Amino acid sequence: MSTKISSNAAANPASNTTTTTNSNNNNNNDSPDVQVTVKDLPISFKVKYLGSQPATGLWGIKHTRLPVDHLVSVAKNLPPNRILPFCNLTVSLDGVKIESITSKLSSMSNFTIDTISYGVQDLVYTRVFAMIVVKENYNLKEKNPFDVHAFVCDSRAMARKLTFALAASFQDYSKRVKEAEEHNGGAGGDSEKVTRKKFAIDLRTPEEMQLDITEQETEA
Repeated sequence: MSTKISSNAAANPASNTTTTTNSNNNNNNDSPDVQVTVKDLPISFKVKYLGSQPATGLWGIKHTRLPVDHLVSVAKNLPPNRILPFCNLTVSLDGVKIESITSKLSSMSNFTIDTISYGVQDLVYTRVFAMIVVKENYNLKEKNPFDVHAFVCDSRAMARKLTFALAASFQDYSKRVKEAEEHNGGAGGDSEKVTRKKFAIDLRTPEEMQLDITEQETEA
């Protein structure tokens, strides 16, 4: 089988709606080669594209877990002559660019930073990075105007580094929005609409997410 995706122990979904959370700075996965700052952007990763699935919400691993499970299941059952497409995924201050490098006729997708609402390293498949994106020109009457896009990285460390890269882009975007609001004196208009857009990035390790789930179940 050409597609191999390792699994961390099975777990129940956990919700996280905070921006940039990292509660354990002493974890081995937070080594200098994993950390990414705004100065490091743009940064590119060679990944396999798992695909996309509708999301039921904007933030939280509870909205990425089932879509990731489905996409992994589909990937594991691909025919022997089919493989996941290889892509160059570039995180910049403007957002995420995905360029297919599998075929001669390469395709490209761009997701601007203001359309990405959430990013996380999956807690079950720790080599998988997932992000929730708001569809372009979506209809408010749509049941699920958001999609989960998932990618398989070469290693768990790469998936974590990709997550930190998106966190850095979010950080810069938040700073720019705040500066625009201050420049306009908080007078409303488009700048005020932008500041209301929320986003979240979960920088907890899979072990930390699992621990939180266990503690919540114990308290319940």
